[in-house]
Amino acid sequence: MISSILFLGLTAIIGTSRGLYPLTHSMNPHLHPRLYHGCYGDILTMETSGAPCDITRLINCGIRGSEMFAEMDLRAIKPYQTLIKEVGLRYCVDPALIAAIISRESHGGTVLQNGWDHKGHRFGLMQIDKQTHKPVGAWDSKEHLLQGVGILTDRIKMIQKKFPTWNVSQHLKGGLSAFKSGTDAIITPMDIDSDFVDDLLARAKFYKRHGF
Repeated sequence: MISSILFLGLTAIIGTSRGLYPLTHSMNPHLHPRLYHGCYGDILTMETSGAPCDITRLINCGIRGSEMFAEMDLRAIKPYQTLIKEVGLRYCVDPALIAAIISRESHGGTVLQNGWDHKGHRFGLMQIDKQTHKPVGAWDSKEHLLQGVGILTDRIKMIQKKFPTWNVSQHLKGGLSAFKSGTDAIITPMDIDSDFVDDLLARAKFYKRHGF
């Protein structure tokens, strides 16, 4: 009788542990970087074609093209790695995704002029548009990253609310597209800026393999 009770108790514990594993897997920042992916889906399982290929870009395109640009920016982004992880944990966002946005938008800050783009419209590592937001903090500060990632998560949640039947991947891709262009133009999955999003996801996978 006692043996049966112990067996049933052990079975219950194992079953509970398995049930909690997906949540622990996504939320625990102490896991190996390739196992932590935050609250908005596992980028390593999402399909992407990388940077778009067209008549003007036949070599530096596709997944290899995205990885090439991500690798070029790696040295500039590395000094922000700890900060990126801290902000990612605060908002439950995969740090590799934040690094990919920084790479795509500002090449780790290397192309900025006093923190601004060449037109003076977008600010900081994540290139926050001053026409829609009031940038806070220095261009490479924690305050800036908190604002940028906060905007990103707001966009993802808006897409989740607007399209409750979409899957996790569509919600993330829609949120990434809305981070760049806003949510109003997104009506169907076809309205997601696939070129921008595909490039971001390919870069994010590269940064995931490099410790982010």
